[in-house]
Amino acid sequence: MSVKSDKWIRRMAIEHGMIEPFQSGQVREGENGRVISYGTSSYGYDVRCADEFKVFTNINSATVDPKAFDESSFVDVKSDVCVIPPNSFALARTVEYFRIPRSVLSICLGKSTYARCGIIVNVTPLEPEWEGHVTLEFSNTTSLPAKIYANEGVAQMLFFESDEECEVSYKDRGGKYMMQQGVTLPKA
Repeated sequence: MSVKSDKWIRRMAIEHGMIEPFQSGQVREGENGRVISYGTSSYGYDVRCADEFKVFTNINSATVDPKAFDESSFVDVKSDVCVIPPNSFALARTVEYFRIPRSVLSICLGKSTYARCGIIVNVTPLEPEWEGHVTLEFSNTTSLPAKIYANEGVAQMLFFESDEECEVSYKDRGGKYMMQQGVTLPKA
């Protein structure tokens, strides 16, 4: 298994629709000045966060239970900026839609700009033949409110290709998060 370069990422995105919309190079400037970079990097792809957020709240004193998730645990926010309360958590989704090839596994790491502010980005691996918008998990580990900027870079996807295809892909086993749209909450 080997990590894939910018040339491979461009080819897969253009020829096979692996990433849509796709930005061929790094974008560092936007309409209103500098942005947190996104697009193709040397050995990865920096994804953007869409403007849909679900911010954890304790208004209803719910218990977080992955087998019986209570949607009242979140407040929906649609904005160019999301403020995550101190020591709290938010979900979002990528602007980009992914179609992962059968011989590829993608792993996501947070960008250093956010990590240096105490904001941790978590995403589980994108398995072979998984497809959809990626749900992003943001943890604000600080005692201060933290901002997340929509339509700017938040994390980097690394792509690993095997010399052989897997026996059973995410699609083959009917994975429950297949073809997810929007911010997707836990499913039991």
